[in-house]
Order: sequence, then C-alpha cells, then structure tokens
Amino acid sequence: MLRFLTAGESHGRALTVIVEGLPAGLPVSVESIQGELARRRLGYGRGPRMRFEADVVDLVGGVRHGRTLGSPVAIEIENSEWPKWEMEMSAAAGEPSKKLTAPRPGHADLSGMLKYGFDDARDVLERASARETAARVAAGSLAKALLAELGVSIISHITGIGSVHVESGSTPPRPQDLDLIDDSPVRAFAKATEDKMVAEIKAAAKVGDSLGGSAEVLAYGVPVGLGSHVHWDRKLDALIAQALMSIQAIKAVSLGDGVEVASLRGSEAHDAIYWEPSGEGAVAEGYVRKTGRAGGIEGGISTGDTIAATVWMKPLASLNRPTLTTVDVNSKVETVSFKERTDVTAVPAMGVVAETMVALVLASEALRKFGGDSVAELLRNSNAYLKAISSGETPSVAIQ
Repeated sequence: MLRFLTAGESHGRALTVIVEGLPAGLPVSVESIQGELARRRLGYGRGPRMRFEADVVDLVGGVRHGRTLGSPVAIEIENSEWPKWEMEMSAAAGEPSKKLTAPRPGHADLSGMLKYGFDDARDVLERASARETAARVAAGSLAKALLAELGVSIISHITGIGSVHVESGSTPPRPQDLDLIDDSPVRAFAKATEDKMVAEIKAAAKVGDSLGGSAEVLAYGVPVGLGSHVHWDRKLDALIAQALMSIQAIKAVSLGDGVEVASLRGSEAHDAIYWEPSGEGAVAEGYVRKTGRAGGIEGGISTGDTIAATVWMKPLASLNRPTLTTVDVNSKVETVSFKERTDVTAVPAMGVVAETMVALVLASEALRKFGGDSVAELLRNSNAYLKAISSGETPSVAIQ
C-alpha cells in the first residue's frame, strides 16, 4: 500500500527516494525531514563525515503548499562532497583514477563483484553503503507523519554496544523520553550504561577497530488489527522482521521477548487477556494485556499493545586500521582489505533507521486496513473502526 524506492550512490551527486501511496492532505515540510536526517547523524563513534554531511533536502514532487497531493512524493538529498567526487563518480564514459581490488571481508564487495562481473569494488560499495539509509529516513519521516495522524508514536533506544548491554527487564522509554534519548551521546535511555558504552567505543577507536550493538524500537498507539494471519506475506511480524533485516549490517531481529520465550513453558510464555471496563482507571473499555512478551503482535496481527522489536548490528566491515586478510582480485595475492572512511560504530544511528523501517511497515498496513484517498477519509475510517473495537462490537457490523 505504501511503496518507496531509493536511488543513488554514497558519493554520488544525490540520493533520491520516491514514496507512493500517501493520501492527500498530509502535512509535510523540508524542516521535518531534515530533523529526522539530523537524528540519523547522532552518536558517539561516528566518523568525520557526520560533522559536515548537511543533508540538504529538496522536495521535487508530490507536495504543494506544505501538503501531499496524493501523487508520488519525490525527495532529493544532496551530497555536500560531490565536487570532490564528481570525476570519480561521473556518469559519463571513462575510467576511475584507481580501482579497489582488495575486497573487505564482511562487506558486499567480493560477492557483488562476482555477481555483477565488476573488477572494482567501488562499483559495489557505493550502493551497499549505509549512506543509502538517509533516503530511507527521508521516506520514513513521511510515514511517521502519517502515523502521528493516527496517534502512533515510534521511538528507539540503544540497548547494547560491544560487550556493554542494558540489563534485562529495564523499564522501557516512552515517547516523551525521545529528546532525552537523543541527547545521550550513544542514544541510551539507561544512563547507567551510557558511560560504559562510551568507554567501549573509545577503547575500540584506540586500536582502529569497530563495534556492533543492538537497539530496541517501540511503537506506541498502534491499533489492533494491522497485518493478517491469512497469508505468509501479510503477517505483521514477518513484514517488520524483513524490513529491519534489510538495514545494512543487521544480523538478527526479535519481537517482544524473542528467543527468551523459547526456554519457557507455555503457561509462562504468553500474554494473558483481560477485559477492562470503563470507569475502572481505563480511558475506554477494551481488551488489555498486562505483559508484552509477544511484542504487540499475535498470529501476524497487531494486538493493540506496544510493538517492541530488537535489532542487532554487526561491527562495521570497514576498519580504521585494516587487519582483515583478503585476496587481491587481480593478482590473487593475499593482502589486507582497503581502507574506506568509516565509523567506529554506527549503532546509535542504526536505531533511528530502524524506527524508519518500522514506521514504513506500520504506515503501509494502516493504509491497507483503513484505506482512504485523503487523510480526512483515512481518519474517518479509522475512528469508526476504533469506536467499534472499544465498545466490544464486531467492527464490520458497527461500521456498516
């Protein structure tokens, strides 16, 4: 229902993203998109590029006078370093000044070269680079704006960097805590671990190494009924897992308590269901769960509870002090991989990108569920459905 396509290379002239399926009347501004892109540049351990990567945004189409038109929205993000790379990355016929022939283990370099028949790793790495996620974040800012109209908020926080992890069972942050999280140098909500994470990054930087880590994404206010149990490719948890796994360097995803529930008995592993009448502390009567082991999704369908997903990122394959053994693709001589400008860790930024991917999935499924060519029509359909849910009626009967 909501589709997006990104184009562009890391050191190319610009990144472009086209988002199709947004209803008409959604408020959109360059400033809001740039705000999300600025969050993506946060985090201790990022490389020097983050200090001058301005992310100049241009709304090319689909928006007029601050509102979407219902047509595809096109966004362009300029590369501030393009003058330095114009010759090397030119689209015109020619040859690069230098070919990269010592592929980095852990990156797409060698597999991409073999797949497409390239003799220069730059033909692969430019697109495989996590710089592409800037275009995703731009698209995700629109998805977040749409979800906000429905009362849905999505945040993330870092739960681990290197060997430092937030204690299991720690209180999760709420939407109002996002500014506090973003003010942290490692986007940590658990302040007790913040200094340890920074120390871990400093230690890795000292020896030219890199670190991975984990982030938790939390979606508050998601209505019951997004996703479906009837087809494998409509299950909400499967859609979220695929979206998160598509982020560069991600190696694992879990929903709710994830692998932990596998070691429990069935009597301990599930979220009991209660009916909470109005007037007993509830804003509106309805079904409630007092635990979140399932991560807000059962049978591929959102339950109406907070959706919680954790995502794990491997250490970056580009090292400031290359030590990984590889083979030169021309001479077949053993060597060390080439050095490309890199971060010690991109885990804090990864959390923001993970928010983006969850937002895009939820916005798409909300449009599938409620429909509507305009935001007003979407809200009208959503409100009728939620009114029926809160009264305990069968929604299809109530909406008729």
